[in-house]
Formats: sequence, C-alpha cells, structure tokens
Amino acid sequence: MPTFKYSVMSRDGKKVNGVIEGFNELDAVSRLKENYPIVLQITEEKPAGKMAKFMSMDLGGNKLNDKAFTLMCSQFAVILKAGIPIRRTVELIADKMTDKTLKRILEQVAKDVEGGRSLSVSFAERGGKLFPVTFLETIRAGEEAGSLDASFDSVSKHYAKQSKMKGKVRGALIYPAFVLVVAIVVVIVLMVKVVPTFTAIFDSYDAELPIPTQILIGLSDFFRKYWMIMLGIAAVGVLIYKLYGNTEKGRLNLAKMQLKLPVLGNIANLNAASQYANTMAMMLQAGLAMTKSVTITSRVLDNYYISQAVGKITARLEEGHTLGASLREAAVLPDILVDMTAVGEESGELAQTLTMTAEYYDAELEQATADALAKLEPTILVFLAAFAGFIVIAIYMAMFGMYAAM
Repeated sequence: MPTFKYSVMSRDGKKVNGVIEGFNELDAVSRLKENYPIVLQITEEKPAGKMAKFMSMDLGGNKLNDKAFTLMCSQFAVILKAGIPIRRTVELIADKMTDKTLKRILEQVAKDVEGGRSLSVSFAERGGKLFPVTFLETIRAGEEAGSLDASFDSVSKHYAKQSKMKGKVRGALIYPAFVLVVAIVVVIVLMVKVVPTFTAIFDSYDAELPIPTQILIGLSDFFRKYWMIMLGIAAVGVLIYKLYGNTEKGRLNLAKMQLKLPVLGNIANLNAASQYANTMAMMLQAGLAMTKSVTITSRVLDNYYISQAVGKITARLEEGHTLGASLREAAVLPDILVDMTAVGEESGELAQTLTMTAEYYDAELEQATADALAKLEPTILVFLAAFAGFIVIAIYMAMFGMYAAM
C-alpha cells in the first residue's frame, strides 16, 4: 500500500508532520481528516530501493499484547458504566496496568484527556500503529454518539473472540511443530553422525554396495560437505522472498498465490470472510457510514489481495451501488457471504445478518484449521518413518552382503 508524507493542523492549532498509508491520495486525505481538520500538504513517498527496504526491516519493537489489550477494553467498559469520568477512568486503568507498553500509552493519554483532548485522538496519536484501526474508529464513533462504554464493551467482545480463536490455533500447532522439529533434528543426526559411522565399515567392503546404500552414503556425504552452502541458499531464499514481498507487485502476487494453495488457500479465504463479517458488523453497529465501514474493514484483512479489492469497492458504493452488488463484482469473498450481505441490505438488518454470518465463518475456519492440522501431524510422522526405514534397509542390505561374502 502506498505511503504518503503529510503536514496537517491539529484541532488545537499545532502543526503535525508524519506518514500515513492509503489506497490512494484521496483515501489518505480522508483518513487524516478523521483526526485533523486541516490538511496542509500531502505527497506520496517514492518506493525505496531493495537494499534500503532490507536495512529498514522491522526486527522487533513494541507489540500489542492481545490479552492485556482485551482486558483494558473490558475495564474501560465496566468503569465507564459505573459513571466514573473519562479522565479518572484512564488514570485508574493506567495505574493497574501490568503491560509496560500499554501502561506508558495510558499515562500519556491521561495527560492528554486532562488537557482537553478527546480519547480517540489521543489513542491514535500516542499509540501510533500499535492499536487496530477498528478499535480507534469504534471509540471515535462512541464519543460522537455519547455511548463510549458501549463502544468499549463492543471492542472488548470482538477482540476477546479473536484472541480465543488465535489461542486455539496456536495450541493446536504446538504438537505438530514439535514433531516437525524433532523430525528435522533426527534426520540431521542420522545423516551427519550415524551414517558416516557405517560408511567407514562399508569402505573396507570390496564388493559393490547395494544401490540404496550407495544413495544413502551419497546423501550423507552431501550433507556433511555442503551443509553451509545449503544454509546459505536457504538464507538467500528467505531474503529474496522478504524483498519481493516488500514491493507492491510482490505483495499482491504472494497474496494471490496464498489463496490458490491447497488446504491453506481455503483457510485463507475462510479467514478473510470471518474477518470481513466480524469487522463490518462491529463498524455498522458502532454507527459508522457504509463507505467508511468498508474502508476500515479492508485495512484489517490479512490477505493483501482481498484487502485491496474490498477497499476499491467504496468507489462503487459512492456511485449508488449496493454493497452486495459491489462485492459480487469484486469476486474475492465467498458467495454465501456476498448473498447474506445482499439479504441483510434488503431487510435493513445488515449488521445483525453479518453477525450471524460471522459466527458461521468462525466455526468453518476453526474446523478447517483443525482438519489441516490433523492431516499435518500424520504426514510428518509418515515422512519420518519412511526416511528412517530407508536408512535401516540400506544399512542392513549392505551388512547382509558383507556377511554373505565372508
């Protein structure tokens, strides 16, 4: 997504400079005006060279703790419902916050709110790209509607649901990942340590070795002689992938490729449908306009190709087309989701319809992920068993040949 440098005037009359991402210049200006009334200047940044991009890769830094963030949202909802003023609410939560990153931000936000700045603007400025755009927009809508406690309650439930889904996937991945690591270690030990021991014995064997044994010895020699070259090739491959993925064309092509992969492509499509339905439902329930809801939703979709396609349908909406018809033209989301969107529009209950549809795709995504992981584990075990069996057969064939020649 293109990046734009901007110079704006804040509501308190201060000049602010920075950078922002957007589908185009109009989208970037629209996003800026959500926080700043006057945009003084905006220019698109030229793409950096490959080496510059590599040198500027994000190698770490502050990350949002999902559990701490969800807890913070629920605390805001509970305390605000009790009638505590917003400034005091922020101070109370900041005082009890154990996550250092969130604690630092909340302390700054408390000072901003005390100085008269709105909560949503302060979160956007102090949190930078740390906070999800859905969180910031929902809080802003809650401030404008005077239902801030309901907005925090909504985002709390939304991110608790997401965190639960991630936890399930992460938990299911632990055992297959462990088995894969063990398989790799076993193969390396066998090829580098065990097989060379038998090779020394076979060298004294004058007769021709069986073909499986010759293949095994050749593989072992290759591993021992060229392991550094193999490691280097792997590192170069990862570097090329990263550099290509950092370009606009590369990121788009890799996203398309992801959707066409066997098994994983289905999971990517279901994940996009789940994210779209959940986010759109929350945005519409927060009271945001249709075009703005679609724009925000497009930014949170993981797959870049689908994100771009969904973001571009706002132009069709502004021309008077329905959301269902626009999604059908884009042809990037499942047909059931598109049909349910159209039904929701016709009935005037789009948010409720998307909420029910989101539950369906959440269940489908969870089942598809579980099925994929269930297939992965035996596949790894079969590969490991087959490789170990080949090694045993190759060694025993050579040993039987030696005994026969004695």
